[in-house]
Amino acid sequence: MEREPNEYAMGWAIFTGIMILMSGVWWLIVGFVALFGDGSIFVSGPDWAFKMTAPTWGVIHMLLGVVLVAAGVGIFRGAAWARTLGVILAVIGAIVAFVWLPYFPLWAVLHIAMSVTVIWALTVHGRDLAVAGERAERSRG
Repeated sequence: MEREPNEYAMGWAIFTGIMILMSGVWWLIVGFVALFGDGSIFVSGPDWAFKMTAPTWGVIHMLLGVVLVAAGVGIFRGAAWARTLGVILAVIGAIVAFVWLPYFPLWAVLHIAMSVTVIWALTVHGRDLAVAGERAERSRG
């Protein structure tokens, strides 16, 4: 017998899907600005490990945005691949935020906390959205 989806848990899973969707839209906007803007919002210096033009960064951000939006939509549809991708991206985000720690401590800690929340919600409660969606489909049909 299948267990009942936990409404509290579904709330966290929905929150995670919204956060991933918002991140994707944000990176799409950043990508458009970098691609079509004058480049004045991007800071560059001679000591950076990655030296790319603003349009190159724009394309990278737009691709990441598309992946995040797809994962966010997939989470709401209960797709296992979307939950897996969400966890992978949250782990990468937490690692990157850890590297920022000396430079932006408050934002880094907030980003790490958000990444841990996303990982927890998707691994522990992500399936509840899929179960609820399957039940809703069965009740309609």
